[in-house]
Amino acid sequence: MKKIVLLCAGGMSTSILARKMKKASVAMHYEVDVHAHMIEDAAKVGKDADVIFIGPQIRYLCNKLKEKMPNKIVEVIDMKDYGSMDGERVLRRAKELIDGFDA
Repeated sequence: MKKIVLLCAGGMSTSILARKMKKASVAMHYEVDVHAHMIEDAAKVGKDADVIFIGPQIRYLCNKLKEKMPNKIVEVIDMKDYGSMDGERVLRRAKELIDGFDA
């Protein structure tokens, strides 16, 4: 099972997105574990993640996180997808990243 971690300033808005991604994963028949956390927990929760997504409001921390976790896929969530809380589109992007990384 693939693991996706969503990070934001407080973990609140990404929690909503995580729920929508879980719902989309059922419809897509894609086994995935999705959790939202505060950015301060990145090192602990990101160590076994296949993809780490960062909320657009903290995009300025993306490069710093990539430096700290060079073997991880780290990406900022598309602002449009985040704003509309489109769990399916974010999940599809995660799947693209994971499939590309595993190839």
